Amino acid sequence: MKKSTNTNWLLYCRPGFEQDCAQEALRQAMQQKPIIGIEQPAIVADSGYVAVALNEQKPSYRELIFARQLIRLHHTIAALPERDRLTPILAAIATLPGSFGALWLEAPDTNDGKLLSTFTRRFQPLLESALREQGRLQDDPQNTHSKLPRLHIFFPDKSSVLIGTSDPHNSAATIMGIMRQLMPAEAPSRSTMKLAEAIEVFMDRSEQTRLLRQGMTAVDLGAAPGGWTWQMVKRGIRVTAVDNGPMKGVLAKHPLVEHLKQDGFKYAPRKAVDWLVCDMVEKPSKVAKLIEEWFAAGWCKHAIFNLKLPMKQRVVALDSALGGIRTRLDEEGINYKMIAKQLYHDREEITVFLTKTKK
Repeated sequence: MKKSTNTNWLLYCRPGFEQDCAQEALRQAMQQKPIIGIEQPAIVADSGYVAVALNEQKPSYRELIFARQLIRLHHTIAALPERDRLTPILAAIATLPGSFGALWLEAPDTNDGKLLSTFTRRFQPLLESALREQGRLQDDPQNTHSKLPRLHIFFPDKSSVLIGTSDPHNSAATIMGIMRQLMPAEAPSRSTMKLAEAIEVFMDRSEQTRLLRQGMTAVDLGAAPGGWTWQMVKRGIRVTAVDNGPMKGVLAKHPLVEHLKQDGFKYAPRKAVDWLVCDMVEKPSKVAKLIEEWFAAGWCKHAIFNLKLPMKQRVVALDSALGGIRTRLDEEGINYKMIAKQLYHDREEITVFLTKTKK
């Protein structure tokens, strides 16, 4: 009998969601192939990362909700010498085959991790220079065109390092898996950054051009004060904003906005629209049921919505909510694509993109 060789994977996540991230990755692997003799990963609470060991399974980044980044972990150096961190890191990299399309030095997305940013900025050119001299690194720092793996040097602290690689086609395209957004001066609330990030993460440029066209129509359920409506309006999309609360700033009297003071769960459009967006504070099961009804009734073609997470059993709650949507759309014979992620600008929630597709 062939003995399985374990592969270690490093996943970044929002601090506080390590258990959910690990649970989801292990479950996905179990669905591919039973995991034999694998111990549960050691979870460091609020660390912003987790390492899992699998047999021959290869996680799919696109299907993981809580993982910001997916990295194959090759080496862990637990005690770096303070006076010469470069030598042992280069020695570890030397055991890896081939060359790399990008070098990313990273640290946890925590308060302690942020303090390491000065250190990583100073250390990066030293490591880059050495790798270029060895012919191991291409001159494409964002790895925009290369098919070569990225090299990740992850510092939990100054005295230890995790060394891994990521596949550009099975990972996030941004350092730390974080796509930061600037707060627009005219937007009425910071929630606008959640929808801006969702559009960038879930749709490539051609999809954005095709699916977010001037002259389209949208409904924003739970719209006030207008952060998500603003993202649609700035693209020339006409929005029906449904909320008992007031719309603020430029949206209060915007020509592309019709504000209806109604309950978003009771509202039904007079005719179908292109988009439904929804960011309401409610149980994920209730929001998921609402989305099901909109798609089953043919009231929209595309949707981006948030599901607020419970304090416990988050993965179970999401399985139920998203599974309910899949079951209903399958019963209705609707072809669709659905992607869910906990985005950087999300907090105790995840964001979901759902769109009808052709047969």
